[in-house]
Amino acid sequence: MTSPAPRAIEPPDPRAVWGELAGLLEFPRLLLRAPSLARAPRGSGLPVMVFPGFGTGDRSTAVLRRYLGFLGHDVHTWGLGRNHGNVEILMPRLIEKVSRLAQRTGHPVRLVGWSLGGYLAREVSREIPGDVDRVVTLGSPVVGGPKYTLVARRYREKGIDLEAVEAAVDARESVPLTRPVSAIYSRKDRVVAWQACVDERNRCVEHIEVASTHLGLGFSPDVLRIVAERLAGAAHP
Repeated sequence: MTSPAPRAIEPPDPRAVWGELAGLLEFPRLLLRAPSLARAPRGSGLPVMVFPGFGTGDRSTAVLRRYLGFLGHDVHTWGLGRNHGNVEILMPRLIEKVSRLAQRTGHPVRLVGWSLGGYLAREVSREIPGDVDRVVTLGSPVVGGPKYTLVARRYREKGIDLEAVEAAVDARESVPLTRPVSAIYSRKDRVVAWQACVDERNRCVEHIEVASTHLGLGFSPDVLRIVAERLAGAAHP
C-alpha cells in the first residue's frame, strides 16, 4: 500500500486524550467478531515475540498474544517487565532475547510491537535481520522518537532534548531496514501523531490505516485480523 501524503507533524493535543476512552468499545466489537476472527489464517508454529508499549508490560498484550496462540503461532512475551522507554538499555537485551529464540527454534522470529514496542521491534530487525522474519507495528512512532507523542511534554520537563533524540532516530536510517514491516496506524490516535507512524524511507514498509484509538489497537478486531493475516505468510527469504 502507498504511504499517505506527508504533512507537518504536531504532537497530539493533551485535551483530546479523553477520546481514547472510545477504545473500550473495541471489547464488545471483539466479542461480536469472535466467530470470524476464529477463521483467520492459521499460523504454522513459527516463533512470534510481542513487545508492549511505553509504560506497560506483558499484561497489556495478553489479548493479542492469546489470539495468536489460538491461531497456532509459537508466541513469546518480551519478559522484561514494564517498558520504561530507555531504548539504550532495552535494545541490547532485546537483541539477545530475539537471537536466542531464533537459535533455539531454528527459525527467524516474527516481531509484533505496540507503540514504542513497535519502534523497538523495527530497530531489532535493523540490527539482526538474519534473526527476524518480519515486523508488525501498532501505532508506533517511527519518526521523531517521543517528540510527536503525548508524552513529549513530560520528556521536555525532565530536561531531555527532543530535537537531539529526533536527530539520533533519524541517523539510524543510514542503515535501511531489510525485513518486511507492516505498519498499522490510525488517524484517531490521540497518543501518537499518526504522521509519525508513517515511514517514507524504507521500501519494505507497508502502511495500513485502521479506525481505532491508540489504546484500542491491542484488541481491535480489525487490527487482530490484520496481524493474523500478516503473520500467517510463508517465511521471508
